[in-house]
Amino acid sequence: MKQMNDEESVECDEDGVEVKSKSQVKRELLALKGLGADLVTLSTNQLTRLALPEHLFTAVKSAQTMKKGALKRQLQYIGKLLRKEDADQIVSDLETMRQPHREDVAHLHQLAAWRDALIDGDEELLQDIITNHAQVDRQHLRQLIRQAGKEREKQQSPKSARLLFQYLKALSEGEA
Repeated sequence: MKQMNDEESVECDEDGVEVKSKSQVKRELLALKGLGADLVTLSTNQLTRLALPEHLFTAVKSAQTMKKGALKRQLQYIGKLLRKEDADQIVSDLETMRQPHREDVAHLHQLAAWRDALIDGDEELLQDIITNHAQVDRQHLRQLIRQAGKEREKQQSPKSARLLFQYLKALSEGEA
């Protein structure tokens, strides 16, 4: 008897227990191997924050020192160990650990966009920054914008643009 699932069709035996196809099992094992490869790229500090079981932690740490064929075999072994663990929990912990980094990167991209807009002459953004940040040094900010614009026109190194970025970063962190 076949039942339709949202993602794909799954066969059930007469007891109602799902029987996975060989292809589905292979996809799951490949995903576990990929998770193992992700774990190998993490630092020791990040691995300890994941609270992995000792045998899995040791296998991942030893894989970090291996090359080529040995690494391939070790990744297979890590995938085998992950079959016995709660892989969904490890994936969610890994995503939780990576989330603040993504937010920081997005914030830095926003600051870079502000810097570029200010250099291009966005007066409205400049007024918003001045209004929203009471501690802003208007003269210094305008001077950095003006110098960065001149450097861009003369195709010089963007020293003032970097300084402007650092100033915007300090403003957003409340340190300026």
